[in-house]
Amino acid sequence: MDCCRSVPDSRSHRHFAASPRSAPPRPHPNRSGSAHLTLPAVSVCVPLRNEQEALPLLLAALARLDLPRVRLATFFLLDSCTDGSDRVLRRAAPSFPHPMTIARIGPSADANAGRARRAAIALGLDHARSSPDGILLSTDADSEPRSDWVRAAVRGLALADVVAGRVVRSAADRDVNQSKVEAYFDRLHALRRAIDPVPWDTPIGSHHSGAANLGIKVDVYEQLGGFKPLRSGEDAVLIDDASRAGMRVRRDPSMVVETSSRRDGRAPGGLAAALREIDGQGLPNIAHPAATVWQYRLQADARRVFGVIDDRRAVAGFGELVGLSPDHVIGVARDCPNAEAFAMRIVPAAPF
Repeated sequence: MDCCRSVPDSRSHRHFAASPRSAPPRPHPNRSGSAHLTLPAVSVCVPLRNEQEALPLLLAALARLDLPRVRLATFFLLDSCTDGSDRVLRRAAPSFPHPMTIARIGPSADANAGRARRAAIALGLDHARSSPDGILLSTDADSEPRSDWVRAAVRGLALADVVAGRVVRSAADRDVNQSKVEAYFDRLHALRRAIDPVPWDTPIGSHHSGAANLGIKVDVYEQLGGFKPLRSGEDAVLIDDASRAGMRVRRDPSMVVETSSRRDGRAPGGLAAALREIDGQGLPNIAHPAATVWQYRLQADARRVFGVIDDRRAVAGFGELVGLSPDHVIGVARDCPNAEAFAMRIVPAAPF
């Protein structure tokens, strides 16, 4: 990784901090000394490849953020870029209201979306670690967080360990079938929380979420081992890993990022690929409500059983429902730190 922390010149321009004279006034003036360091540190991390056209909109959105009392810094990971993305960032940096770090990684045989996302987050780890309640925020170069994005993330992470926000498409009115899919998953999420409510989540959240709008506590990210270097789906895997580890995942509708409806995306298996597939093949096959209800009810049962795991009769009854012996159920429970982990690990996918 090519990352240099120096004042920009014609040869080196990898790290920039906005000039205090060029930055707009901050709503909270306590920005220096030890008191400043007690404020939560927030790292906004963005992997990108050849996004010179989209970056100005993202930068404008980040500059408009209405911040709570936090120390925010931005981190951009240029993944094998061959266009002017670096120049766009370098020109914006001197007047940008938040510290900016830029790094590059070059072409590699194992290059993939997960590797780039992991590298982008790695840039922001030290900053996020600088406070005990540090936060990592992930978005994409073709996205625009709403002005209250950070505020919503901070509120959500006061209740949970991971916050998956709502992603809205800039041309949703033209993507009718994709909108139907997303609305269906939103209704499934509401159904899930009606059947299996938990205090950290909301029934009006959006199940259809991803790394374009994701917040996570830095210590939780490191406990989970971070984004896996996968070709696609690294965000879904991280969220699933969090739930299986007993972390609280919140689907937060108030944390909103608008993203493009383009079909020429950078990652295989991402939103652009889904839009192309729907354009060509129509609506995909998705989970039947009966299957999800079966799973949600068993997850609710699993939470109750975890609280009475010494009750052999309750354990045996639950084991019959999931096709496991009482000893197997107890063994899984012993390996789980809490009821969330138990519910996510013990309940299989619907067998129909």
